[in-house]
Amino acid sequence: MEVSDGEASSQRRLVGLLYDERMCKHHTPDGEPHPENPNRIRAIWNKLQSAGIHHRCVLFDAKEAEDKSILAVHSVNHVNLIKDISSNQYSEKARARIASMYNSIYFNEGSSEAAYLAAGSVIEVTEKVAKGELNSGVAIVRPPGHHAERDEAMGFCLFNNVAVATSYLFNEKPELGINRVLIVDWDVHHGNATQKMFWEDPLVLFFSVHRHEFGSFYPATEDGYYTKVGKGPGAGYNINVPWENGLCGDADYLAVWDHILIPVAKEFNPDIIIISAGFDAAIGDPLGGCRVTPYGYSVMLKKLLNFANGKIVLALEGGYNLESIANSMLACVKVLLEDNPIPGSSEAYPFESTWRVIQAVRQELSPFWPVLVDELPKKLISQTAPTVPYYLSSSSDSDVEENKGPDAVSENLEDVLRGVIEPLSKLKVGEDKMASNSMTWRSELSKIHIWYSSFGSNMWRPRFMCYIQGGQVEGLQRPLPGCMDKSPPKGTLWKILPYRMFFGRNFSRSWGPGGVAFINPEVNIHEKTYMCLYRITLEQFNDVLLQENDPSVTLSSPLFDLTALNSIMTGTSKSQEINMEKGWYRNVTYLGKV
Repeated sequence: MEVSDGEASSQRRLVGLLYDERMCKHHTPDGEPHPENPNRIRAIWNKLQSAGIHHRCVLFDAKEAEDKSILAVHSVNHVNLIKDISSNQYSEKARARIASMYNSIYFNEGSSEAAYLAAGSVIEVTEKVAKGELNSGVAIVRPPGHHAERDEAMGFCLFNNVAVATSYLFNEKPELGINRVLIVDWDVHHGNATQKMFWEDPLVLFFSVHRHEFGSFYPATEDGYYTKVGKGPGAGYNINVPWENGLCGDADYLAVWDHILIPVAKEFNPDIIIISAGFDAAIGDPLGGCRVTPYGYSVMLKKLLNFANGKIVLALEGGYNLESIANSMLACVKVLLEDNPIPGSSEAYPFESTWRVIQAVRQELSPFWPVLVDELPKKLISQTAPTVPYYLSSSSDSDVEENKGPDAVSENLEDVLRGVIEPLSKLKVGEDKMASNSMTWRSELSKIHIWYSSFGSNMWRPRFMCYIQGGQVEGLQRPLPGCMDKSPPKGTLWKILPYRMFFGRNFSRSWGPGGVAFINPEVNIHEKTYMCLYRITLEQFNDVLLQENDPSVTLSSPLFDLTALNSIMTGTSKSQEINMEKGWYRNVTYLGKV
Protein backbone atom coordinates (compact mmCIF):
# COMPACT_ATOMS: atom_id res chain seq x y z
CA MET A 1 0.00 0.00 0.00
CA GLU A 2 1.18 3.53 -0.60
CA VAL A 3 -0.14 7.00 0.05
CA SER A 4 1.09 9.20 -2.76
CA ASP A 5 1.53 12.93 -2.43
CA GLY A 6 2.77 12.80 1.12
CA GLU A 7 0.59 12.81 4.19
CA ALA A 8 -3.10 13.42 3.85
CA SER A 9 -4.53 16.18 5.97
CA SER A 10 -7.08 15.33 8.63
CA GLN A 11 -9.78 17.15 6.65
CA ARG A 12 -8.98 15.49 3.37
CA ARG A 13 -10.99 12.44 2.36
CA LEU A 14 -8.92 9.29 2.03
CA VAL A 15 -9.95 7.44 -1.11
CA GLY A 16 -8.60 3.97 -1.83
CA LEU A 17 -7.89 2.89 -5.39
CA LEU A 18 -7.27 -0.73 -6.35
CA TYR A 19 -6.11 -1.86 -9.77
CA ASP A 20 -4.15 -4.96 -10.62
CA GLU A 21 -2.93 -5.88 -14.10
CA ARG A 22 -3.25 -9.57 -13.29
CA MET A 23 -6.99 -9.32 -13.83
CA CYS A 24 -6.22 -8.67 -17.50
CA LYS A 25 -5.13 -12.30 -17.91
CA HIS A 26 -8.78 -13.26 -18.27
CA HIS A 27 -9.66 -12.93 -21.97
CA THR A 28 -11.18 -14.93 -24.79
CA PRO A 29 -9.09 -18.05 -25.43
CA ASP A 30 -8.75 -17.45 -29.17
CA GLY A 31 -8.30 -13.69 -29.01
CA GLU A 32 -11.72 -13.13 -30.50
CA PRO A 33 -13.10 -9.64 -29.83
CA HIS A 34 -15.44 -9.52 -26.84
CA PRO A 35 -17.09 -6.60 -25.03
CA GLU A 36 -15.83 -7.79 -21.63
CA ASN A 37 -12.10 -7.58 -22.29
CA PRO A 38 -8.94 -6.42 -20.45
CA ASN A 39 -8.97 -3.01 -22.10
CA ARG A 40 -11.97 -2.06 -19.99
CA ILE A 41 -10.01 -1.75 -16.75
CA ARG A 42 -6.90 -0.52 -18.55
CA ALA A 43 -8.87 2.36 -20.04
CA ILE A 44 -10.11 3.38 -16.60
CA TRP A 45 -6.69 3.11 -15.01
CA ASN A 46 -5.02 5.08 -17.82
CA LYS A 47 -7.64 7.83 -17.56
CA LEU A 48 -7.17 8.15 -13.79
CA GLN A 49 -3.40 8.27 -14.21
CA SER A 50 -3.53 10.89 -16.95
CA ALA A 51 -5.71 13.03 -14.67
CA GLY A 52 -3.24 12.62 -11.81
CA ILE A 53 -5.89 10.95 -9.66
CA HIS A 54 -3.61 8.11 -8.59
CA HIS A 55 -1.33 10.60 -6.80
CA ARG A 56 -4.21 11.68 -4.59
CA CYS A 57 -5.45 8.25 -3.56
CA VAL A 58 -4.31 5.36 -1.40
CA LEU A 59 -3.12 2.69 -3.82
CA PHE A 60 -2.90 -1.01 -3.10
CA ASP A 61 -2.70 -4.28 -4.99
CA ALA A 62 -5.29 -7.00 -5.18
CA LYS A 63 -5.44 -10.06 -2.97
CA GLU A 64 -7.13 -13.29 -3.93
CA ALA A 65 -10.27 -14.09 -1.97
CA GLU A 66 -10.25 -17.17 0.23
CA ASP A 67 -12.61 -20.02 -0.55
CA LYS A 68 -14.43 -19.64 2.78
CA SER A 69 -15.41 -16.08 1.86
CA ILE A 70 -16.67 -17.06 -1.58
CA LEU A 71 -18.54 -20.08 -0.22
CA ALA A 72 -20.76 -17.75 1.79
CA VAL A 73 -22.65 -16.99 -1.43
CA HIS A 74 -21.57 -19.68 -3.93
CA SER A 75 -21.85 -23.46 -3.89
CA VAL A 76 -18.91 -25.81 -3.42
CA ASN A 77 -19.29 -27.12 -6.95
CA HIS A 78 -19.21 -23.66 -8.44
CA VAL A 79 -16.18 -22.56 -6.42
CA ASN A 80 -14.30 -25.71 -7.38
CA LEU A 81 -15.09 -25.22 -11.04
CA ILE A 82 -13.86 -21.63 -11.14
CA LYS A 83 -10.81 -22.56 -9.07
CA ASP A 84 -9.77 -25.38 -11.41
CA ILE A 85 -11.00 -24.23 -14.81
CA SER A 86 -7.68 -22.59 -15.73
CA SER A 87 -5.55 -25.50 -14.56
CA ASN A 88 -4.01 -28.30 -16.60
CA GLN A 89 -7.01 -30.44 -15.71
CA TYR A 90 -8.86 -28.76 -18.59
CA SER A 91 -7.79 -28.43 -22.19
CA GLU A 92 -8.79 -25.39 -24.20
CA LYS A 93 -11.42 -27.50 -25.91
CA ALA A 94 -12.81 -28.68 -22.57
CA ARG A 95 -12.98 -25.10 -21.27
CA ALA A 96 -14.85 -24.04 -24.38
CA ARG A 97 -17.28 -26.91 -23.99
CA ILE A 98 -17.98 -26.01 -20.36
CA ALA A 99 -18.30 -22.31 -21.16
CA SER A 100 -20.87 -23.13 -23.84
CA MET A 101 -23.08 -24.60 -21.13
CA TYR A 102 -23.41 -21.17 -19.52
CA ASN A 103 -24.96 -17.91 -20.63
CA SER A 104 -22.36 -15.51 -22.14
CA ILE A 105 -19.24 -16.95 -20.50
CA TYR A 106 -15.72 -17.74 -21.67
CA PHE A 107 -12.73 -19.30 -19.88
CA ASN A 108 -8.99 -19.27 -20.46
CA GLU A 109 -5.78 -19.94 -18.52
CA GLY A 110 -6.13 -16.68 -16.60
CA SER A 111 -9.80 -16.87 -15.65
CA SER A 112 -9.37 -18.52 -12.24
CA GLU A 113 -6.79 -16.04 -10.98
CA ALA A 114 -8.73 -13.05 -12.26
CA ALA A 115 -11.97 -14.24 -10.63
CA TYR A 116 -10.30 -14.75 -7.25
CA LEU A 117 -8.54 -11.39 -7.53
CA ALA A 118 -11.75 -9.56 -8.44
CA ALA A 119 -13.63 -10.95 -5.45
CA GLY A 120 -10.66 -10.43 -3.15
CA SER A 121 -10.20 -6.85 -4.34
CA VAL A 122 -13.74 -5.86 -3.48
CA ILE A 123 -13.32 -7.51 -0.07
CA GLU A 124 -10.06 -5.61 0.47
CA VAL A 125 -11.49 -2.20 -0.37
CA THR A 126 -14.74 -2.83 1.51
CA GLU A 127 -12.95 -3.90 4.69
CA LYS A 128 -10.69 -0.84 4.72
CA VAL A 129 -13.67 1.48 4.27
CA ALA A 130 -15.64 -0.35 6.96
CA LYS A 131 -12.70 -0.07 9.37
CA GLY A 132 -12.41 3.66 8.74
CA GLU A 133 -8.92 3.38 7.27
CA LEU A 134 -10.42 4.90 4.13
CA ASN A 135 -13.38 7.22 3.74
CA SER A 136 -14.32 5.51 0.50
CA GLY A 137 -12.76 3.22 -2.09
CA VAL A 138 -12.83 2.10 -5.70
CA ALA A 139 -12.17 -1.44 -6.93
CA ILE A 140 -11.36 -1.47 -10.66
CA VAL A 141 -12.01 -5.16 -11.19
CA ARG A 142 -12.94 -7.75 -13.75
CA PRO A 143 -14.55 -10.11 -14.42
CA PRO A 144 -17.71 -8.41 -13.15
CA GLY A 145 -19.97 -10.17 -10.69
CA HIS A 146 -23.62 -9.23 -10.28
CA HIS A 147 -24.99 -11.89 -12.68
CA ALA A 148 -23.05 -14.78 -11.11
CA GLU A 149 -25.59 -17.03 -9.39
CA ARG A 150 -24.91 -19.27 -6.42
CA ASP A 151 -24.18 -22.25 -8.65
CA GLU A 152 -23.73 -20.71 -12.08
CA ALA A 153 -21.52 -18.27 -13.95
CA MET A 154 -23.42 -16.06 -16.39
CA GLY A 155 -23.39 -12.73 -18.16
CA PHE A 156 -19.57 -12.33 -18.15
CA CYS A 157 -19.58 -12.88 -14.36
CA LEU A 158 -17.75 -15.70 -12.53
CA PHE A 159 -17.99 -14.79 -8.82
CA ASN A 160 -20.44 -12.27 -7.36
CA ASN A 161 -17.83 -9.85 -6.04
CA VAL A 162 -20.18 -7.44 -4.26
CA ALA A 163 -22.17 -10.22 -2.61
CA VAL A 164 -18.96 -11.90 -1.44
CA ALA A 165 -17.70 -8.65 0.13
CA THR A 166 -21.06 -7.93 1.78
CA SER A 167 -21.24 -11.39 3.33
CA TYR A 168 -17.62 -11.06 4.43
CA LEU A 169 -18.51 -8.05 6.59
CA PHE A 170 -21.30 -9.92 8.35
CA ASN A 171 -19.70 -13.35 8.64
CA GLU A 172 -16.00 -12.68 9.13
CA LYS A 173 -15.80 -9.13 10.49
CA PRO A 174 -18.73 -8.63 12.87
CA GLU A 175 -16.45 -6.60 15.16
CA LEU A 176 -16.52 -3.77 12.60
CA GLY A 177 -20.10 -3.02 13.60
CA ILE A 178 -21.58 -3.08 10.09
CA ASN A 179 -25.23 -3.92 10.70
CA ARG A 180 -26.90 -2.56 7.58
CA VAL A 181 -25.54 -2.54 4.02
CA LEU A 182 -27.07 -0.68 1.11
CA ILE A 183 -26.16 -2.18 -2.27
CA VAL A 184 -26.89 0.16 -5.17
CA ASP A 185 -26.69 -1.52 -8.58
CA TRP A 186 -26.75 1.09 -11.34
CA ASP A 187 -25.48 -1.27 -14.04
CA VAL A 188 -27.88 -1.19 -17.00
CA HIS A 189 -28.64 -4.89 -16.48
CA HIS A 190 -30.54 -6.24 -13.51
CA GLY A 191 -28.38 -7.64 -10.70
CA ASN A 192 -30.25 -10.92 -10.70
CA ALA A 193 -27.78 -12.91 -8.62
CA THR A 194 -27.20 -10.26 -5.95
CA GLN A 195 -30.95 -10.00 -5.52
CA LYS A 196 -31.32 -13.74 -4.93
CA MET A 197 -28.43 -13.91 -2.48
CA PHE A 198 -30.05 -11.38 -0.13
CA TRP A 199 -33.69 -12.13 -0.97
CA GLU A 200 -34.67 -12.83 2.63
CA ASP A 201 -32.12 -10.64 4.40
CA PRO A 202 -33.35 -7.46 6.14
CA LEU A 203 -29.76 -6.37 6.84
CA VAL A 204 -29.13 -5.74 3.15
CA LEU A 205 -31.17 -3.25 1.15
CA PHE A 206 -30.65 -4.15 -2.51
CA PHE A 207 -31.56 -1.47 -5.02
CA SER A 208 -31.31 -2.02 -8.78
CA VAL A 209 -32.25 0.38 -11.56
CA HIS A 210 -32.00 -1.32 -14.91
CA ARG A 211 -33.28 -1.60 -18.41
CA HIS A 212 -35.91 -4.31 -18.34
CA GLU A 213 -38.46 -3.84 -21.11
CA PHE A 214 -40.98 -6.20 -19.52
CA GLY A 215 -38.47 -9.00 -19.19
CA SER A 216 -37.06 -8.94 -22.72
CA PHE A 217 -33.77 -7.19 -21.89
CA TYR A 218 -30.84 -9.20 -20.52
CA PRO A 219 -30.88 -11.21 -18.30
CA ALA A 220 -34.44 -11.45 -19.62
CA THR A 221 -36.24 -12.84 -16.61
CA GLU A 222 -39.10 -11.72 -14.42
CA ASP A 223 -36.70 -11.21 -11.50
CA GLY A 224 -36.22 -7.55 -12.39
CA TYR A 225 -39.88 -6.53 -12.02
CA TYR A 226 -40.78 -3.97 -9.38
CA THR A 227 -43.10 -6.53 -7.80
CA LYS A 228 -40.05 -8.53 -6.66
CA VAL A 229 -39.63 -6.98 -3.21
CA GLY A 230 -38.04 -9.77 -1.18
CA LYS A 231 -39.43 -12.52 1.00
CA GLY A 232 -40.07 -13.17 4.68
CA PRO A 233 -37.88 -10.93 6.86
CA GLY A 234 -36.39 -9.53 3.66
CA ALA A 235 -39.70 -8.31 2.27
CA GLY A 236 -39.39 -4.67 1.29
CA TYR A 237 -35.60 -4.78 1.21
CA ASN A 238 -35.39 -5.55 -2.50
CA ILE A 239 -36.13 -2.61 -4.78
CA ASN A 240 -36.23 -2.90 -8.56
CA VAL A 241 -36.73 0.05 -10.87
CA PRO A 242 -37.26 -1.51 -14.32
CA TRP A 243 -37.04 0.80 -17.32
CA GLU A 244 -39.62 0.09 -20.00
CA ASN A 245 -37.34 1.41 -22.73
CA GLY A 246 -33.82 2.41 -23.60
CA LEU A 247 -32.41 5.94 -23.97
CA CYS A 248 -32.95 6.76 -20.28
CA GLY A 249 -30.52 9.44 -19.18
CA ASP A 250 -29.55 11.72 -16.32
CA ALA A 251 -33.02 13.11 -15.74
CA ASP A 252 -34.56 9.64 -15.49
CA TYR A 253 -31.97 8.31 -13.06
CA LEU A 254 -31.99 11.41 -10.87
CA ALA A 255 -35.79 11.28 -10.66
CA VAL A 256 -35.48 7.73 -9.33
CA TRP A 257 -32.85 8.85 -6.83
CA ASP A 258 -34.98 11.74 -5.57
CA HIS A 259 -38.29 9.92 -5.36
CA ILE A 260 -37.32 6.35 -4.43
CA LEU A 261 -33.73 5.65 -3.43
CA ILE A 262 -32.90 8.70 -1.32
CA PRO A 263 -36.10 8.66 0.78
CA VAL A 264 -35.71 4.94 1.48
CA ALA A 265 -31.99 5.25 2.21
CA LYS A 266 -32.78 7.86 4.88
CA GLU A 267 -35.12 5.41 6.58
CA PHE A 268 -32.78 2.43 6.21
CA ASN A 269 -29.77 4.39 7.51
CA PRO A 270 -26.99 2.13 6.16
CA ASP A 271 -23.61 1.72 7.83
CA ILE A 272 -21.88 1.36 4.46
CA ILE A 273 -22.88 1.61 0.80
CA ILE A 274 -21.50 -0.72 -1.85
CA ILE A 275 -22.20 0.27 -5.44
CA SER A 276 -22.28 -2.28 -8.24
CA ALA A 277 -20.86 0.37 -10.50
CA GLY A 278 -21.55 -0.76 -14.03
CA PHE A 279 -21.20 2.00 -16.59
CA ASP A 280 -23.11 0.37 -19.43
CA ALA A 281 -26.00 2.80 -18.96
CA ALA A 282 -23.52 5.48 -20.04
CA ILE A 283 -24.03 7.37 -23.25
CA GLY A 284 -22.37 5.56 -26.14
CA ASP A 285 -22.34 2.09 -24.59
CA PRO A 286 -22.86 -0.57 -27.29
CA LEU A 287 -24.90 -2.90 -25.07
CA GLY A 288 -26.82 -0.56 -22.79
CA GLY A 289 -28.60 1.84 -25.10
CA CYS A 290 -29.06 4.48 -22.38
CA ARG A 291 -27.68 8.02 -22.07
CA VAL A 292 -26.27 8.67 -18.61
CA THR A 293 -23.41 11.19 -18.72
CA PRO A 294 -20.38 11.44 -16.42
CA TYR A 295 -22.16 14.40 -14.85
CA GLY A 296 -25.19 12.21 -14.16
CA TYR A 297 -23.10 9.55 -12.44
CA SER A 298 -21.34 12.20 -10.38
CA VAL A 299 -24.63 13.63 -9.11
CA MET A 300 -26.01 10.18 -8.31
CA LEU A 301 -22.89 9.42 -6.27
CA LYS A 302 -22.85 12.83 -4.61
CA LYS A 303 -26.37 12.28 -3.28
CA LEU A 304 -25.29 8.97 -1.73
CA LEU A 305 -22.35 10.58 0.10
CA ASN A 306 -24.85 11.99 2.56
CA PHE A 307 -25.34 8.52 4.03
CA ALA A 308 -23.18 6.12 6.06
CA ASN A 309 -20.79 8.97 6.88
CA GLY A 310 -19.68 8.83 3.27
CA LYS A 311 -18.48 5.21 3.55
CA ILE A 312 -18.92 4.16 -0.05
CA VAL A 313 -17.29 1.43 -2.13
CA LEU A 314 -17.47 1.43 -5.93
CA ALA A 315 -16.95 -2.01 -7.47
CA LEU A 316 -16.79 -2.05 -11.25
CA GLU A 317 -19.40 -4.17 -13.00
CA GLY A 318 -20.24 -3.66 -16.70
CA GLY A 319 -19.55 -0.91 -19.22
CA TYR A 320 -18.25 -1.59 -22.71
CA ASN A 321 -17.49 1.76 -24.32
CA LEU A 322 -13.92 2.43 -23.22
CA GLU A 323 -14.22 6.20 -23.35
CA SER A 324 -17.54 6.22 -21.51
CA ILE A 325 -16.45 3.96 -18.65
CA ALA A 326 -13.18 5.86 -18.22
CA ASN A 327 -14.84 9.27 -18.13
CA SER A 328 -17.66 8.07 -15.90
CA MET A 329 -15.33 6.47 -13.36
CA LEU A 330 -13.12 9.56 -13.37
CA ALA A 331 -16.16 11.72 -12.59
CA CYS A 332 -17.08 9.42 -9.69
CA VAL A 333 -13.59 9.37 -8.17
CA LYS A 334 -13.51 13.17 -8.31
CA VAL A 335 -16.73 13.22 -6.30
CA LEU A 336 -15.17 10.96 -3.67
CA LEU A 337 -12.17 13.31 -3.53
CA GLU A 338 -14.58 16.25 -3.13
CA ASP A 339 -13.36 18.01 -6.24
CA ASN A 340 -15.42 20.78 -7.79
CA PRO A 341 -18.49 19.46 -9.64
CA ILE A 342 -17.89 18.52 -13.27
CA PRO A 343 -19.81 20.55 -15.87
CA GLY A 344 -23.29 19.34 -16.63
CA SER A 345 -26.97 20.11 -16.46
CA SER A 346 -30.05 18.38 -15.08
CA GLU A 347 -32.57 20.64 -16.77
CA ALA A 348 -33.99 17.86 -18.99
CA TYR A 349 -37.15 16.02 -17.99
CA PRO A 350 -37.64 12.27 -17.52
CA PHE A 351 -39.64 10.20 -19.99
CA GLU A 352 -43.31 9.69 -19.30
CA SER A 353 -42.55 6.00 -18.87
CA THR A 354 -40.05 6.87 -16.14
CA TRP A 355 -42.69 8.63 -14.05
CA ARG A 356 -45.01 5.67 -14.60
CA VAL A 357 -42.39 3.23 -13.33
CA ILE A 358 -41.50 5.44 -10.37
CA GLN A 359 -45.14 5.63 -9.31
CA ALA A 360 -45.57 1.87 -9.64
CA VAL A 361 -42.46 1.20 -7.54
CA ARG A 362 -43.54 3.65 -4.85
CA GLN A 363 -47.00 2.08 -4.65
CA GLU A 364 -45.57 -1.45 -4.45
CA LEU A 365 -43.12 -0.55 -1.68
CA SER A 366 -45.27 1.86 0.31
CA PRO A 367 -46.44 -0.87 2.74
CA PHE A 368 -42.80 -1.34 3.75
CA TRP A 369 -41.61 2.26 3.47
CA PRO A 370 -44.26 4.78 4.58
CA VAL A 371 -42.13 7.59 3.18
CA LEU A 372 -43.28 6.43 -0.27
CA VAL A 373 -47.02 6.50 0.49
CA ASP A 374 -47.77 9.99 -0.80
CA GLU A 375 -48.58 10.35 -4.49
CA LEU A 376 -46.26 12.52 -6.53
CA PRO A 377 -47.68 15.93 -7.54
CA LYS A 378 -49.34 15.93 -10.95
CA LYS A 379 -47.44 19.06 -11.86
CA LEU A 380 -44.19 17.17 -11.31
CA ILE A 381 -45.02 14.05 -13.29
CA SER A 382 -46.49 16.08 -16.14
CA GLN A 383 -43.01 17.38 -16.92
CA THR A 384 -41.78 14.81 -19.41
CA ALA A 385 -39.32 14.44 -22.25
CA PRO A 386 -40.44 13.68 -25.82
CA THR A 387 -41.50 10.14 -26.60
CA VAL A 388 -38.76 7.56 -27.01
CA PRO A 389 -37.83 6.97 -30.68
CA TYR A 390 -38.90 3.65 -32.20
CA TYR A 391 -36.78 0.60 -31.42
CA LEU A 392 -37.42 -2.95 -30.40
CA SER A 393 -34.25 -4.20 -28.83
CA SER A 394 -30.99 -2.93 -27.43
CA SER A 395 -29.07 -4.41 -30.25
CA SER A 396 -30.88 -5.01 -33.47
CA ASP A 397 -31.00 -8.52 -34.58
CA SER A 398 -32.14 -11.04 -37.14
CA ASP A 399 -32.88 -14.68 -36.99
CA VAL A 400 -31.98 -17.98 -38.52
CA GLU A 401 -31.81 -21.59 -37.55
CA GLU A 402 -29.99 -24.61 -38.70
CA ASN A 403 -29.43 -23.89 -42.36
CA LYS A 404 -32.31 -21.55 -42.48
CA GLY A 405 -33.91 -18.26 -42.24
CA PRO A 406 -32.05 -15.12 -41.46
CA ASP A 407 -33.59 -11.95 -40.33
CA ALA A 408 -31.92 -8.64 -40.65
CA VAL A 409 -31.62 -6.25 -37.82
CA SER A 410 -30.09 -2.85 -38.05
CA GLU A 411 -27.78 -1.09 -35.72
CA ASN A 412 -28.27 2.67 -35.44
CA LEU A 413 -30.98 3.50 -37.90
CA GLU A 414 -30.55 7.28 -37.77
CA ASP A 415 -26.86 7.08 -38.36
CA VAL A 416 -27.21 4.82 -41.21
CA LEU A 417 -28.76 4.11 -43.92
CA ARG A 418 -25.45 5.60 -44.06
CA GLY A 419 -23.85 3.79 -41.24
CA VAL A 420 -26.40 2.63 -38.83
CA ILE A 421 -26.76 -0.81 -40.04
CA GLU A 422 -23.31 -1.54 -41.00
CA PRO A 423 -23.36 -5.22 -41.27
CA LEU A 424 -25.57 -6.75 -43.91
CA SER A 425 -23.38 -6.57 -46.85
CA LYS A 426 -21.40 -8.90 -48.97
CA LEU A 427 -23.25 -11.45 -50.87
CA LYS A 428 -22.03 -13.75 -53.57
CA VAL A 429 -21.41 -17.33 -53.55
CA GLY A 430 -18.79 -18.62 -55.61
CA GLU A 431 -17.77 -16.99 -58.81
CA ASP A 432 -14.74 -14.87 -59.24
CA LYS A 433 -16.11 -13.28 -62.39
CA MET A 434 -18.70 -10.65 -61.63
CA ALA A 435 -20.22 -7.92 -63.67
CA SER A 436 -19.33 -4.37 -62.75
CA ASN A 437 -22.82 -3.74 -61.38
CA SER A 438 -22.38 -6.77 -59.10
CA MET A 439 -19.13 -5.37 -57.78
CA THR A 440 -20.86 -2.05 -57.25
CA TRP A 441 -23.58 -3.44 -55.01
CA ARG A 442 -21.09 -5.57 -53.14
CA SER A 443 -18.89 -2.58 -52.49
CA GLU A 444 -21.89 -0.59 -51.31
CA LEU A 445 -23.31 -3.27 -49.02
CA SER A 446 -19.90 -4.14 -47.59
CA LYS A 447 -19.99 -0.80 -45.76
CA ILE A 448 -23.22 -1.62 -43.95
CA HIS A 449 -23.31 -3.85 -40.88
CA ILE A 450 -26.21 -5.63 -39.21
CA TRP A 451 -26.66 -8.09 -36.39
CA TYR A 452 -27.61 -11.43 -37.91
CA SER A 453 -29.65 -13.29 -35.34
CA SER A 454 -29.30 -17.05 -35.17
CA PHE A 455 -30.94 -19.62 -32.94
CA GLY A 456 -30.73 -23.32 -32.32
CA SER A 457 -27.68 -25.07 -33.70
CA ASN A 458 -26.63 -22.09 -35.81
CA MET A 459 -25.58 -20.44 -32.54
CA TRP A 460 -22.61 -22.80 -32.60
CA ARG A 461 -19.88 -20.63 -34.09
CA PRO A 462 -18.07 -23.36 -36.10
CA ARG A 463 -21.35 -24.12 -37.82
CA PHE A 464 -22.13 -20.52 -38.62
CA MET A 465 -18.58 -19.98 -39.88
CA CYS A 466 -19.24 -22.53 -42.64
CA TYR A 467 -21.61 -19.94 -44.12
CA ILE A 468 -18.95 -17.23 -43.80
CA GLN A 469 -15.66 -18.94 -44.64
CA GLY A 470 -16.88 -22.15 -46.28
CA GLY A 471 -16.24 -25.70 -45.26
CA GLN A 472 -18.03 -28.57 -43.61
CA VAL A 473 -18.63 -29.58 -39.98
CA GLU A 474 -20.09 -32.72 -38.49
CA GLY A 475 -23.69 -33.15 -39.60
CA LEU A 476 -23.39 -30.99 -42.71
CA GLN A 477 -24.26 -33.09 -45.76
CA ARG A 478 -22.04 -31.14 -48.16
CA PRO A 479 -19.45 -28.35 -47.92
CA LEU A 480 -20.66 -24.77 -48.11
CA PRO A 481 -18.82 -22.28 -50.36
CA GLY A 482 -18.90 -19.45 -47.82
CA CYS A 483 -19.20 -15.75 -48.56
CA MET A 484 -17.17 -13.82 -51.07
CA ASP A 485 -15.94 -11.76 -48.12
CA LYS A 486 -14.76 -14.39 -45.67
CA SER A 487 -13.95 -11.97 -42.86
CA PRO A 488 -15.16 -13.33 -39.50
CA PRO A 489 -18.00 -11.56 -37.67
CA LYS A 490 -16.96 -8.28 -36.08
CA GLY A 491 -18.81 -9.09 -32.89
CA THR A 492 -20.98 -11.61 -31.11
CA LEU A 493 -23.86 -10.95 -28.69
CA TRP A 494 -26.17 -13.26 -26.80
CA LYS A 495 -29.72 -12.17 -26.25
CA ILE A 496 -33.19 -13.34 -25.30
CA LEU A 497 -35.87 -11.76 -27.47
CA PRO A 498 -39.67 -11.81 -27.22
CA TYR A 499 -40.45 -14.09 -30.16
CA ARG A 500 -41.92 -17.56 -30.43
CA MET A 501 -39.86 -20.30 -32.00
CA PHE A 502 -41.64 -23.17 -33.73
CA PHE A 503 -40.61 -26.21 -35.73
CA GLY A 504 -41.59 -27.45 -39.16
CA ARG A 505 -40.40 -30.39 -41.23
CA ASN A 506 -38.01 -33.01 -39.99
CA PHE A 507 -35.31 -32.96 -42.65
CA SER A 508 -33.18 -30.45 -44.55
CA ARG A 509 -30.96 -30.93 -47.59
CA SER A 510 -27.96 -29.36 -45.92
CA TRP A 511 -28.17 -31.05 -42.53
CA GLY A 512 -30.20 -34.19 -43.10
CA PRO A 513 -32.64 -35.50 -40.46
CA GLY A 514 -33.64 -33.14 -37.67
CA GLY A 515 -36.19 -30.50 -36.78
CA VAL A 516 -36.13 -27.25 -38.71
CA ALA A 517 -36.76 -24.17 -36.55
CA PHE A 518 -38.32 -20.83 -37.42
CA ILE A 519 -39.50 -17.82 -35.45
CA ASN A 520 -42.80 -16.02 -35.61
CA PRO A 521 -42.05 -12.44 -36.74
CA GLU A 522 -44.69 -11.03 -34.39
CA VAL A 523 -43.42 -9.71 -31.04
CA ASN A 524 -44.87 -11.57 -28.06
CA ILE A 525 -43.70 -10.47 -24.60
CA HIS A 526 -44.85 -13.80 -23.18
CA GLU A 527 -42.43 -15.76 -25.37
CA LYS A 528 -38.64 -15.98 -25.19
CA THR A 529 -36.14 -17.17 -27.77
CA TYR A 530 -32.45 -17.34 -26.95
CA MET A 531 -30.41 -15.98 -29.83
CA CYS A 532 -26.80 -15.52 -30.82
CA LEU A 533 -26.16 -12.36 -32.82
CA TYR A 534 -23.30 -12.14 -35.28
CA ARG A 535 -22.22 -8.76 -36.59
CA ILE A 536 -21.65 -9.19 -40.32
CA THR A 537 -21.91 -7.00 -43.40
CA LEU A 538 -25.00 -6.69 -45.53
CA GLU A 539 -23.00 -8.18 -48.37
CA GLN A 540 -22.20 -11.24 -46.24
CA PHE A 541 -25.83 -11.43 -45.16
CA ASN A 542 -26.86 -11.79 -48.80
CA ASP A 543 -24.35 -14.60 -49.29
CA VAL A 544 -25.66 -16.34 -46.18
CA LEU A 545 -29.23 -16.00 -47.46
CA LEU A 546 -28.23 -17.60 -50.72
CA GLN A 547 -26.49 -20.54 -49.07
CA GLU A 548 -29.43 -21.16 -46.77
CA ASN A 549 -31.83 -21.36 -49.69
CA ASP A 550 -30.17 -22.36 -52.98
CA PRO A 551 -26.37 -22.18 -53.12
CA SER A 552 -26.42 -23.39 -56.74
CA VAL A 553 -27.63 -19.99 -57.92
CA THR A 554 -25.18 -17.33 -59.11
CA LEU A 555 -25.77 -14.00 -57.43
CA SER A 556 -25.55 -11.08 -59.84
CA SER A 557 -27.67 -8.71 -57.73
CA PRO A 558 -28.48 -8.57 -54.02
CA LEU A 559 -31.34 -10.57 -52.60
CA PHE A 560 -31.76 -8.00 -49.85
CA ASP A 561 -30.48 -4.48 -50.48
CA LEU A 562 -30.62 -1.10 -48.76
CA THR A 563 -34.04 -0.37 -50.21
CA ALA A 564 -35.41 -3.57 -48.70
CA LEU A 565 -33.69 -2.83 -45.42
CA ASN A 566 -35.11 0.67 -45.26
CA SER A 567 -38.54 -0.68 -46.12
CA ILE A 568 -38.78 -3.14 -43.22
CA MET A 569 -37.19 -0.68 -40.82
CA THR A 570 -39.59 2.14 -41.54
CA GLY A 571 -42.67 0.40 -42.98
CA THR A 572 -45.59 -1.28 -41.29
CA SER A 573 -44.44 -4.77 -42.23
CA LYS A 574 -41.33 -5.97 -40.40
CA SER A 575 -40.89 -9.01 -42.62
CA GLN A 576 -40.04 -9.28 -46.31
CA GLU A 577 -39.70 -12.25 -48.64
CA ILE A 578 -36.64 -12.39 -50.88
CA ASN A 579 -36.96 -13.28 -54.56
CA MET A 580 -35.87 -16.91 -54.73
CA GLU A 581 -37.70 -19.88 -56.19
CA LYS A 582 -36.28 -22.45 -53.78
CA GLY A 583 -35.62 -22.53 -50.09
CA TRP A 584 -37.46 -22.39 -46.79
CA TYR A 585 -35.69 -19.36 -45.43
CA ARG A 586 -36.81 -16.61 -47.75
CA ASN A 587 -38.38 -14.33 -45.13
CA VAL A 588 -36.16 -11.64 -43.64
CA THR A 589 -37.53 -10.21 -40.39
CA TYR A 590 -36.54 -6.94 -38.77
CA LEU A 591 -36.26 -7.38 -35.00
CA GLY A 592 -35.31 -3.85 -34.06
CA LYS A 593 -32.47 -1.36 -34.10
CA VAL A 594 -29.70 -0.40 -31.75
